[in-house]
Amino acid sequence: MSEYSISSSLDKIPKSGIRKLFDLAQNMEGVISLGIGEPDFSTPSHIIEASINALKQGRTYYSPNSGLLELRQAISKKMTDQNKINVSENEILVTVGGGEALSLAIQSSIKTGNEVIIPSPAFVSYIPIVMLSGGNPIEVECKEEESFILNSDILEENITENTELLILNSPSNPTGSVMTRSDLEKISDIIIEYNLKVISDEVYESLIYGGKKHISIASLNGMENNVITVNSFSKTYSMTGWRVGYLASKDPTLFDRMLKLHMYGPVCNNTFAQFGALEALNGPQDYVEYMRSEFEDRRNLLLDRIKEMNGVRAVKPEGAFYVFMNISETGMKSEEFSEKLLNQEKVVTVPGSSFGQYSNDFVRLAYPLKKDKINEASDRMKKFLSKN
Repeated sequence: MSEYSISSSLDKIPKSGIRKLFDLAQNMEGVISLGIGEPDFSTPSHIIEASINALKQGRTYYSPNSGLLELRQAISKKMTDQNKINVSENEILVTVGGGEALSLAIQSSIKTGNEVIIPSPAFVSYIPIVMLSGGNPIEVECKEEESFILNSDILEENITENTELLILNSPSNPTGSVMTRSDLEKISDIIIEYNLKVISDEVYESLIYGGKKHISIASLNGMENNVITVNSFSKTYSMTGWRVGYLASKDPTLFDRMLKLHMYGPVCNNTFAQFGALEALNGPQDYVEYMRSEFEDRRNLLLDRIKEMNGVRAVKPEGAFYVFMNISETGMKSEEFSEKLLNQEKVVTVPGSSFGQYSNDFVRLAYPLKKDKINEASDRMKKFLSKN
């Protein structure tokens, strides 16, 4: 077994399939992108004003390493009231987006050679971060016929003496699947039995449709000490470029490790952006529901348009803003499909192969764009499928 190093791990990680297509699309005119995973709404004005006011008041200094106290207190209240997780401000760390929170949580939880179970299809960063942390990513297939929900029996079959960590993502990027309380209770029983840690990535928690509700696994009985909850302001408040995320953990040893890693990396988050995040939590929340409702309408439109197309199908996603479209009947694998669609009809999609070894018969369609663009992209896809 070769000796672990970050540089050697980097050599094993392929370049992003998403980036390849985006680079191709940059040189084309008239492209419609169903690839970008961020809201197309502006950040609400009261959040922007709060950050501007912080700048004008000279609040450009370093914040405490763990984040502004008043922001951590507001996050604590939000998590207690909404997520039903009892965490104090001293168990919360404000990070440089949800991405840093994920990295801190994974790097601080595992040792070289530990196995990390990753339900697949999976967000593109999970496997590379595990590899860079010296871990061994174990993909566990979440099947289309089970709405891409992690099957607890298959999870248990993949646990070994080297398993240390499970990463959950609900609502899911890329599938839009949402785990119910019953789903999570089955998982939590296994986590407790094998004394595993869980990273629960909940950045899409506000984007759930059809009257379903988000459930945090850390809120279930006996789970709070086993879970690192990761979240972000990016999707809920359309603040992707602000780079404000957070994590919460009631494990004091693990929390100290994450804080130390953060301290010797970015040191702290952008102070005036934190004041914007504080206003996001304390200010009016009507814009959150407005965005959620808009995305639900766009989801329904895209699903209706997919039904008109030859050779493709899609499970109805219950959250996030993605449709994971099955292309198996076209006879093309995901990279070929995405490249041909881009070159022939100038529509960007993301190959399923970017999300793990079980996803080559799928492409991800993101729908954070206006309905006229969804319709135009759908017309182009329908034309493409009629010819290929």
